[in-house]
Parts: sequence; C-alpha cells; structure tokens
Amino acid sequence: MAEAHQAVAFQFTVTPEGLGFQLSREAVRQLYLAVVHSWKKRLVRAKNSFLTGVYPASPSSWMVVVMATAGSCYCHVDPSLGLIARIQHWLPRSEALTPHVQTVVSTVVFSTGAWLAAVLLFRRLLRLLLSYHGWMFEPHGRVSRSTRVWMALVKIMSIRKPLLYSFQSSLPTLPVPPVKATIARYLESVRPLLDDDKFREMEALAKEFQEKTAPRLQRYLRLKSWWTTNYVSDWWEEYIYLRGRSPLMVNSNYYAMDFLYVTPSRVQAARAANVVHSMMLYRRRLDRGEIPPMMALGVVPMCSYQMERMFNTTRIPGKETDTLLHLTDSKHLAVYHKGRYYKVWLYYGGQVLPPADLEMQFQRILEDPSPPQPGEERLAALTAGERVPWAEARARFFRRGPNRASLDAIERAAFFLTLDEEEHGQEPAQPGCMDAYAKSLLHGRCYDRWFDKSFTVVVYKNGKIGANAEHSWADAPIVGHLWEFMLATDKFQLGYTQDGHCKGDPRWQLAPPQRLQWNIPPEGVAAIEASLRVARALADDVDFCCFPFTTFGKGLIKRCRTSPDAFIQIALQLAHFRDKGSFCLTYEASMTRLFREGRTETVRSCTSEATAFVRSMADPWSSRSERQQLFKAAAEKHQQLYRLAMTGAGIDRHLFCLYLMSRYLGTQSPFLAKVLSEPWRLSTSQTPQQQLKMFDFEQFPDHVSCGGGFGPVADDGYGVSYIIAGENLITFHVSSKFSSPETDSQRFGRNIRQAMLDLAALFDKPAAGK
Repeated sequence: MAEAHQAVAFQFTVTPEGLGFQLSREAVRQLYLAVVHSWKKRLVRAKNSFLTGVYPASPSSWMVVVMATAGSCYCHVDPSLGLIARIQHWLPRSEALTPHVQTVVSTVVFSTGAWLAAVLLFRRLLRLLLSYHGWMFEPHGRVSRSTRVWMALVKIMSIRKPLLYSFQSSLPTLPVPPVKATIARYLESVRPLLDDDKFREMEALAKEFQEKTAPRLQRYLRLKSWWTTNYVSDWWEEYIYLRGRSPLMVNSNYYAMDFLYVTPSRVQAARAANVVHSMMLYRRRLDRGEIPPMMALGVVPMCSYQMERMFNTTRIPGKETDTLLHLTDSKHLAVYHKGRYYKVWLYYGGQVLPPADLEMQFQRILEDPSPPQPGEERLAALTAGERVPWAEARARFFRRGPNRASLDAIERAAFFLTLDEEEHGQEPAQPGCMDAYAKSLLHGRCYDRWFDKSFTVVVYKNGKIGANAEHSWADAPIVGHLWEFMLATDKFQLGYTQDGHCKGDPRWQLAPPQRLQWNIPPEGVAAIEASLRVARALADDVDFCCFPFTTFGKGLIKRCRTSPDAFIQIALQLAHFRDKGSFCLTYEASMTRLFREGRTETVRSCTSEATAFVRSMADPWSSRSERQQLFKAAAEKHQQLYRLAMTGAGIDRHLFCLYLMSRYLGTQSPFLAKVLSEPWRLSTSQTPQQQLKMFDFEQFPDHVSCGGGFGPVADDGYGVSYIIAGENLITFHVSSKFSSPETDSQRFGRNIRQAMLDLAALFDKPAAGK
C-alpha cells in the first residue's frame, strides 16, 4: 500500500511519550505544486478577464495613449483642454508629491480616463456594427457595397486576436419582434396544415389576441428585454428544461458518435485515456479563454456564453424544479464500470495526467475483480427516471455519510466516464448495428450513464466512443465543438503506439483509483428499481434507424444551386408525406448566437411552398420544369425563414415568452394556449461539422463523424438529426416510438433515402455508389 501513503501529507501516532508526526515529503511536494497550479490558474483568469474587458483595446494601447499625452505636454500642447491641470489641483499636497510627480500622476490619470472612454466608445461602435444583419439576406455569391464596407469596419475593430469571451459585451441583445409581424408569420406557417374553417377560426383568435391581450404583454416583455441580457434564454432554460418532471433520458438528453469509418485504437483503456486527456486540454484552453470564438463568415462573432458550464456541471433534481450545480474547477473524474463507481484524480504535481498514466488508471479499474455493493450497480437509474422520485430519494438516502460523500464525488466531477462492456460501431456485415449504437448512447441499460452530468463519455470494449449530453446547460453545437477538438486531438496529435496503447511510460507510483463507497438501505434499492422500471419502459419503446447516406452529399446539392439544409428539409417533407400521407407541424432548430446569450429558435419547415412542391411530386401530370420551379421556391422560402430565425425575427420564442408573461400577469389567452399545445410531429436538427477545421477532410476522407441524435419529441412523431459530412456523405438519425401505430423508423428511413434520390433526379445529377 505504498501508493496510498503518498496521498496523506502527514501521519501522527499517540504514544506514552506524546504525539509523533511523520511527514511525507512527496505528499507535501504534491500539495505545494497543487497550490502553485491553483494560483497560476487564478492569475491567468484575472489577466484574461482584464483583456476581455478592454477588448478591442489592449494594455499596449493604454501605454501608447499615456506616452502620447506625456509627449504632448512636454511639447507644451495640452490635449486635455485644462483637465490635467484640474486633476493636479485636486491632488493632495505633500512632500512626496512634488510638482513634477503631480504632473506625471495627473497625466496618467487623464490618459487612463481617455483610454477607458475610447474603449467604451469602440465597444459601442462594435455593437452597432454587429447589429447589422443585411449580409445574411444577400444572394449567395453576391456581396453588396454596404456589406463590404461593414465587413471592413468589423475587421478593423477586431484586428487584435480575440479571446473566447472578448466579444461578449459587444454582442447585440436579442430584439423583441413586433406582435403583428410574429402573428402574421405564425398564420402563414399553419396555413398549409389547416383547412379553411380551422384557419378562419385561428385567424379570429389571433386577431382578438393582437388587439386586446398582446399590447399589454408586449410592453412587459419589452421591459424585461431592457433589464435582462436576453429576454428568452433564462425562461427557456427554466421552463423548457429545469422545470420538466419527465425523465431526461430519451426525452431531453442527446448523444454524439465516434468517427464513422475509423477507430484510432481498439484498446479500451488507451482510447479512454486519450479521450479524457484531450478533453482536459480543451478545458484548460477554455479556462484560459484561449479558444477562439466561433465566427460567421470569419468576421461575425457568436456568443460563447454556453461554453462556461461545459465542465464541472451537474443537474440537481428538485421536487418542483431542478437546479444546475456548476463549479469553477474539478480535479477528478467519476468512472463507472461493471456496476462500480470510481473516483480518478486527473492531476499529479499540479499537472494534468498524461495519457499513459490515465491508461494505467483505467486498466486498473477494468482489472478490478470486486463486485458491486448493494444498490450500487443500478444507482444511476435514479437519474434516468422521473425527476420527483429522484429528488425524494436523494433527500432521503443521500444526505449524509458515505452516500453523500460518494454522490458528491460524482456530481462534483469534471464529467462522467463509462467503461462499457459492450461493443458498438459500424459493421457493414451486421444490419442494424448503427441503430443499436444509437440506442446504446441514448439510453444504454438505463443505469450505466449518469444522465444528470453535463455529459457522459462512453468508451466501448472495442475502442469505439460516444457521449450522452444533458440539454439544459447548452445546445448540441457546443458539445459538438468539444467533440471535434477531442476527436482531432486524439487521432492527429496524441496518437497511439503500434499495438494501440498510449504513448509514453506510466508512473506506477500513482495511487490507484478510489472506489466509491455506498450504504444504500433496502428502501433506497426499492426506489432505484422503481425508477429503473420507468426508464426501461421508455427505452424499450424507442425505435431507431441510423444510416449513412453515401449516394451523394453536399457536393451534388450545391451543384443544384440550393442550400444543403433546405434540400434535406424539403426531402424530409416529401418523405413524411409518403410515410403518413399528410403534412405536420415541423420543427427545425436554428441558433440565435449572433445575440448575447442566444440559444435557439424554431424554423417551421412545413411551408406552403414546400407542400406545393411535395404535392407536385405526387401528381403524375406535373411536369419536370414545374417541379423544379416549385422546388426552388420552397428552398428560397426555407432559407428566408432560417435567416429570420437567426436574426431574432422567429415565431416560437416570442410567442413562448408572451405566453409566460400572460401566466405571470394572470391573463388568459385562448390563442396562446392553442399555439403552445400544438405537437411537433416532425422534429429535426442539423449537427454542425468542421467548426474547428483541425484537419482536412480531403486529405483524411475516412475521418468523418457520425454526428448525433435525439429521441422523438411527440409520441406519434419522428425525431430526425442529420450531419452533412464531407462532399459525399450525409448521416441520418431517425427516432420514433414502437407504441405508435403511425410511425416506423425503418420505413421513414427508406422514405428519406428515396426522397433524396428523387430530388437529385430532378436536376439530372445522378451519382454512382450507394
């Protein structure tokens, strides 16, 4: 047990002669290094906070202003118009403050004030520039003169290399759209879904709301937008996510997959080590603000607020509402394997453990023969079931003793890691392998993922990996950013030896992982089993179809002179019509991160233009040229709706906030109640790709990601996620419920394939392959 003694700084013994102390030099050294590392991190954060606060200026610009002012004064030119003299007059008289010193101090004070005023002015100007969104509505490939001038000004204003949060205070706030415009767009969106009588009824409700109820609600909502950073995001997080009482698993959490064709190492412990080390490198850059902010067109910054809670975050259950526990730092990892929980330290000597050390630690866990303790194996089922039973069990069985200490170790971990006993991934000879892979990541066995953690990394026995992410703290592109960095770092920077192990030699003197201890009473075990039954019923009902579409990709779609996203959305409308014989309210997630603390907005993809095109495809008398014209009109309409959503002129977030305001004010609105009760029977989302561009797809075409997916939103509907990876690959993730007689994920997947082929055939762009 020599390793264990290193974790103790001193030991003492009681003897008849008195107390005897034994210091461990190594432990004291490690403690000293940890303190030094902690203070270094604090100083780096303080420095970056200052640099972010004065962006686009810099400390060197302050020095330039001071020197210029001092030089002007030396040449008997007063740039302050007498202010320096006034400041000098206000300074206290003393022997230390000679007239010369007073002049210097006055000059520095004036220069600092002038510099700060310039910083505020530049930031205000930058915010005004970033409020311009005309560039988004210009035709593809055409840039107006005003947009060129605007882009040049933005580049000049942000010429200094920005840190992650440099633009946060310069981003514009999300505007509150006019009620009249929102209602008009809403009525336009539901027109293809309602017959004439129902549409007239909806028009009457909308008119009554607009004239009687809306003005008061809109005034209060505008007032909220003035005193909050974002009038939507706080309510969205609380009411859509944290107040939800249904299980997170399937209903809210989503997943991410590994490379489709490549597995960098098939050694489970080694792959886990590289993955964990890569994520810790990302966290270090995140803590220091060294990650460049995401930029649209390479010029327009996006909000980085959601990235703050990526690590060290857990959702804590409550009876009425959950809360998010976020720590500024965490030095350990929580690991699950074969029903047992472990605490693995991520630092040694103030430095992140290298991959070789992590592989050794994970291998120790894999080789541990100890059995699970009573109630331990299925403990995480509490996070997979209903929220209220979990909150009650947490308060009753995990308030004190070893249960509290072990639960804290999990909830305060940097993130959660599962060393899974199964093998998953794409195997062309095994039909349904991708479906099983998706289901494993979405819900697993219902007790081997900690669904409350910000994200759980899953490493399978064959080296394949994946992640399950909790949704309240951030949206999928944020996790996708981390995931891209990790995959590229794992494969192209860290690498492996020829036999698949991590590079370097481990330090065998490291203390082994700490096994977490539990003392769960029979009543607690019964609560775990009750949550597991609920979770299994939910998981068993999920019908998944995950498949790579390799006939063509964005290369052919762009040659059709249309947006790849619009192409796929229209194909989904065609596939859904063929699948169910009808149209439905369709949700496509769009981002609003051009605004401060922006999250998402809804694009209602089922438009009158799209339905007209779909009907033409079902009409044998419709000509090809007519179908092409209808398709182009549908694609242009979709792109227009997407642009409106991104620039704060969407429909659903505004109506959602008006509804909440009506509830706060005790006002009843039949219109809002009807709008908010409409089911989304087709919920879709595109997974972003190549946000970081850490490697070239053309050079490494096999290193494409499978993307990720989510569960069905409606009991009788479909959830569809897709990722456009490279020029010749689109991966689809289709989910539904077995319990619905109206849905079949495999059938819908076949309809999607055929719809994609039929759209491509319209433009005479056949492609070889399958």
